[in-house]
Amino acid sequence: MAPPPHSDASSFPFGQDTVWEPDPEVVSASNLRHFMKEHGISDLDALQERATADPAWFWNAVLADLDLEFYREYEQVVDLSGGIERPTWCVGGKMNIVHNLLDKWQGTPVETRTALRWEGEDGDTETLTYGELHRRVCRCANALREMGLGKGDRIGLYMPMTPEIVVAFLAIAKIGGVLLPLFSGYGVGALVTRLQGAGATALFTADGFARRGRAIDMKETADAAVAQCPSVEHVIVHRHQGRDDVPMTPGRDRFWDDVMAGHRTEAPTARTDAEDVLMIIYTSGTTGPPKGTVHTHCGFPVKAAQDMAHPMDLKPGETMYWMSDMGWMMGPWLVFGTLTLGATMVLYDGAPDHPDPGRLWRLVDAHDVTHLGVSPTLIRALKTHGDAPVTASDRSSLRAIGSTGSPWDPESWRWCFHTVLNGEKPILNYSGGTEISGGILCGNFLQPLKPAAFSGPVPGMDADVVDEQGRSVRGEVGELVLRTPWIGMTRGFWGETEPDADDRYHEAYWDRFEDTWVHGDFAAVDADGCWYILGRSDDTINVAGKRLGPAEVEALLNAHDAVAESAAIGVPHDVKGSEIVAFAVLEPGYDETDALREALLQTVVDEMGKPLQPREVLFVDALPKTRNAKVMRRVIRAAYLGDDLGDTSSLEDPRTVDAIRAAR
Repeated sequence: MAPPPHSDASSFPFGQDTVWEPDPEVVSASNLRHFMKEHGISDLDALQERATADPAWFWNAVLADLDLEFYREYEQVVDLSGGIERPTWCVGGKMNIVHNLLDKWQGTPVETRTALRWEGEDGDTETLTYGELHRRVCRCANALREMGLGKGDRIGLYMPMTPEIVVAFLAIAKIGGVLLPLFSGYGVGALVTRLQGAGATALFTADGFARRGRAIDMKETADAAVAQCPSVEHVIVHRHQGRDDVPMTPGRDRFWDDVMAGHRTEAPTARTDAEDVLMIIYTSGTTGPPKGTVHTHCGFPVKAAQDMAHPMDLKPGETMYWMSDMGWMMGPWLVFGTLTLGATMVLYDGAPDHPDPGRLWRLVDAHDVTHLGVSPTLIRALKTHGDAPVTASDRSSLRAIGSTGSPWDPESWRWCFHTVLNGEKPILNYSGGTEISGGILCGNFLQPLKPAAFSGPVPGMDADVVDEQGRSVRGEVGELVLRTPWIGMTRGFWGETEPDADDRYHEAYWDRFEDTWVHGDFAAVDADGCWYILGRSDDTINVAGKRLGPAEVEALLNAHDAVAESAAIGVPHDVKGSEIVAFAVLEPGYDETDALREALLQTVVDEMGKPLQPREVLFVDALPKTRNAKVMRRVIRAAYLGDDLGDTSSLEDPRTVDAIRAAR
């Protein structure tokens, strides 16, 4: 993989200046520094060297650091006899993660600490302590057991982000069931694929939710899906919107309040094996049907909590809000991580800019949020409204902003850093995935930061950037890979976990290089050791042998005063192999003129050279995105070329596809 011709010091993302330095007092008091001191390790490089050389030592140390309790201690941290692709963790151990999230806190001072704060779009709020949440979860667990549900039963969660979804989530795990989180915006087809694929026996849903003041029905969609899923025998309906006209099927459907009524507020927690399946989360790739990633009690929750504790430095009693849906990995990640650490989660059921662009910042103030998780796409959207909605808020509770979902452009990063964080606190860039159970790369409180950069790999993640032959490269763009296993790695895809299965899991991650996980991200490491994610490698654009990530083009376009956000794709070219087509959403007050189009084209040419000039820049009203605000470039490309769109179930607004087709 040849280095891009534009990777000199003047181009994105290389050559950025360091803009944030860690506070020595914060470093000294950090969870990560405490962990290193405990093990006699002087610095992060030494920690990473030891962790990747001896994963068993490292993950054993993490389990102890998180104070995770087992009903029966494991005999071996990791067994690699089945190969690096299929390790077994916490061999012989028995544990249920709910014991560590709720049970063990009862009768301690944490019992009265706030576990969950919720706010609805209409301003309603609710707060639950660890004790109150535990009692509600026990009541729900007893109700599920009365229905005949228990260990191994797959139970769907198709609900808005309310306290009830957390209660149901934890109750399913408490009885030894298998969580099946489902995006609240899914249509019928997407629900059917996942409910059928998992063989779900029950489903939690709601009558609906509000978005931008508009009521959106859910139960009707759930009904249409369940009609095609005969395995679903129970549907529990939360009256979130208070509807009186909710369609109910006798013998199958029951309202939440009726189900919970009369049940005790104490319930035993199933003594599951550490490697018993806890959760199936479906993730869509560029090809084929969605894949059900399998996660266990000692897997996903451990990785989530470690990421929060070590690079993000979340401490007991602090408050995290990560804008997500329970159907995306960051929803379960938020629940598992905060409760493991004795911290507080915030749930917000609404649009972050409704009724005005100051809503998110007021939410931070109202709930004393210390760690806020956003996407660069959201920040780009909020930036268009100027500084005033931000500066009208206090935001003094914030210790850091986390970001995930898509690459940053330096301009938007700088706006967030200076305007939202007053140039004083870090942006913890975070990138990994559903199959990872969290992050491969992250910012941290111990190392300096540059715009759009990551500090480096999360401790314990043996990450590298390699060329097409699998050789490590620095100062140029390559594939992001992992060379040693980690406790949160998916145990495979549901229905394909046996070694002789039709192994899409192997094909997805392990086929390219021997004993190496290829993640599918386009990455780079600069001369100062800062890391960058430049987009999905299957979004990579190869123009006459020159490979570039779409984020590089998008950063240039987004820096123009007229552009609110953009997306770049590669399309076929007879001579060059591919060429660039860019789509731009304009700021209010700017007209779609040929002069502006030419100016944007010239911006790319000036920075990247004539060979990388886009074929065209097209104007659109909106870009296709997931609910997590991730731009779906593969969908943009398919729509532009008139190809099959593939799985579009994660799209927030399917109408944006029509906007691409009608691009001007």
